[in-house]
Amino acid sequence: MGHLITLATCSLNQWALDFQGNYERIIESIAIAKQRGAAMRVGPELEIPGYGCYDHFLEGDTVLHSWEVLAKILAGEDTMNILCDIGMPVVHKNVIYNCRIIIHNKQILLIRPKMWLANDGNYREMRYFTPWMKHRQWEDHYLPRIIQAVTKQTKVPFGDCVISTVDTCIGVELCEELFTPSSPHILMGLDGVEIFTNSSGSHHELRKLYTRVELIKEATLKLGGVYLYANQQGCDGDRLYYDGCAMIVMNGHIVAQGSQFSLNDIEVVTATIDIEDVRSHRTSRSRALQAATTERYHRIEVPFALSGGKFSEQGGEQTPGLRLSLHEARFHKPEEEIALGPACWLWDYLRRSRTQGYFVPLSGGVDSCATAVIVYSMCRLVADAARRADKQVIADARRIVGEPEDSGYIPSDPREFCSRIFHTCYMGTENSSVETRRRAKDLALAIGSYHVDLNMDSVVASVVGLFSFVTGAKPRFKVHGGTGAENLALQNIQARLRMVLSYLFAQLLPWVRGRQGGLLVLGSANVDESLRGYLTKYDCSSADINPIGGISKTDLKKFIAYAQDAFDLPILRSFLDAVPTAELEPISETYVQADEADMGMTYDELSVFGRLRKVEKCGPYSIFTKLVHEWGAILSPVEIAEKVKHFFFEHARNRHKMTTLTPAYHAESYSPDDNRFDLRPFLYPSRFPWQFRKIDQVAAALPDRSNLGPEKAKTD
Repeated sequence: MGHLITLATCSLNQWALDFQGNYERIIESIAIAKQRGAAMRVGPELEIPGYGCYDHFLEGDTVLHSWEVLAKILAGEDTMNILCDIGMPVVHKNVIYNCRIIIHNKQILLIRPKMWLANDGNYREMRYFTPWMKHRQWEDHYLPRIIQAVTKQTKVPFGDCVISTVDTCIGVELCEELFTPSSPHILMGLDGVEIFTNSSGSHHELRKLYTRVELIKEATLKLGGVYLYANQQGCDGDRLYYDGCAMIVMNGHIVAQGSQFSLNDIEVVTATIDIEDVRSHRTSRSRALQAATTERYHRIEVPFALSGGKFSEQGGEQTPGLRLSLHEARFHKPEEEIALGPACWLWDYLRRSRTQGYFVPLSGGVDSCATAVIVYSMCRLVADAARRADKQVIADARRIVGEPEDSGYIPSDPREFCSRIFHTCYMGTENSSVETRRRAKDLALAIGSYHVDLNMDSVVASVVGLFSFVTGAKPRFKVHGGTGAENLALQNIQARLRMVLSYLFAQLLPWVRGRQGGLLVLGSANVDESLRGYLTKYDCSSADINPIGGISKTDLKKFIAYAQDAFDLPILRSFLDAVPTAELEPISETYVQADEADMGMTYDELSVFGRLRKVEKCGPYSIFTKLVHEWGAILSPVEIAEKVKHFFFEHARNRHKMTTLTPAYHAESYSPDDNRFDLRPFLYPSRFPWQFRKIDQVAAALPDRSNLGPEKAKTD
């Protein structure tokens, strides 16, 4: 007969510094795990204070309150007869560590500090924490008195140890440790650890989940073992959305997988496994030879068995000969990720900011259209959760729309809910076209937003008139004979006035509708325009938050095409067919303003520059040498050189705009989010004389293969 063990892992929507709410979600997840017969429960990284506390981790209060919450957890009956893996910061010998606390029956078994910290991209863990560098070593940690009073323990093991139960052995791995070349699970597994836990704070990025899943599958396929992956879920107070997807993997196969995007605050994933399957997987001779020479881990021996109660995840009794149901990993297409991730992020932001809705200036273009459709996607998710009788979602929705808690209002219709919380406005001028105005109005009608249509020519004329009255000079557009400075200033004042009007309408539209409170203004500048600096400082790119600020124009178009059918919005086709334009200059017989013409490059080209610059860490010359090979079949070396120089010139002279960039949903690996994800100067030698000279020298010496065609150029 096998040894059947029911295990639970979870995704929790924790909120930084929300100690009470975080405690309640932890306790509820434990209760669900016990209800399903689980003998062990694993939670996300730093779940007690929330992962995104940032510099608050340096405050003694954060550590103190974390201990207070843990004391409350230990004092209750909730954690009796279940092994729990809980995360919080711990100060050991005056050093702050990111730790897992392993508890059972009101006792702390082990404090396991994180050994490899996430310290690149969005992560700055070494700003707050120190890695535990004494591998396979442990020390005594003297507990604070509030814990001693509950557990009657004075000290507990602190360090790189494993838990040895009557029937198996458990090891802890934290988030980044999975991604390191020499992960702890390798040596732990060779020393007999059969169950691995991984508590993460892993954020969503388009097309990223595959990497995470494959690493977990590969770890257990080669090594053998059961891997419990837990993750933070939702917006915990910053630009990141943690995408959950808790899972249980055994011997390279997924046996249970949670959702990647959800409005649920708590999601518990359980599975019943036969630990004998791990042992049979580990019978290869080569593995045995390596295991026999592996340095041992200190084992914390505890007199209980995980396989004591043989229950299924439904709570029924198990029979011998359990056959696991294996699953293929579920991945969303990038278009679906855009529809779901930012929508969930917006919902968390809306309900936690205690505001009454969102405001978007609709321009009739793809970017503001995508922003509006993401809000509509949020309303669809809310309506779907309401139809499933999700009490938390219904309560939040009632509060947001101003309905009493005991009212019978159910936000089951996405268009009706959208009409209550989403406000759109078309701010036209004499330079706006009939087509963009009509598209904006038709989109608002299709999704149900409360829409306002206005002309702001009088406001623009008043500001320009004031300037003329003070200076005696009247600026003109270029098509009317003005200079470049005049032309740019007249465009920028229109854009900046739209920002001012947006905040006026966001503050007063609820009042106009007889409601209390205000609206959050959403930005709609995409990642490529931010990278290139193709936006006006303090225009409609300046907002409270921006759901598309980390998404490329190329992906946004794919999302709109997807939403056209998935959301039954045929109006979206007209946005895809339209030429992107700012509509800030007068249209003449010989000139129509177009974004890509203004930028001097296409959006697809911008995405390439962004990835090479950030992801592949290339400077101007390195990008040129790479693009000579990638684009050499269609462009000459000199043409490629000009594009590279033009990009870096514009990027450099517009870098200052990134210092005021609206906080945006992080979705792309080449986001230029200043001082958070993309740490670079904002004052550059804009023409990069040394680098550009080298590019020109090499370009002049290279042969032109652009007339050969792609296939010939590859083989020539």
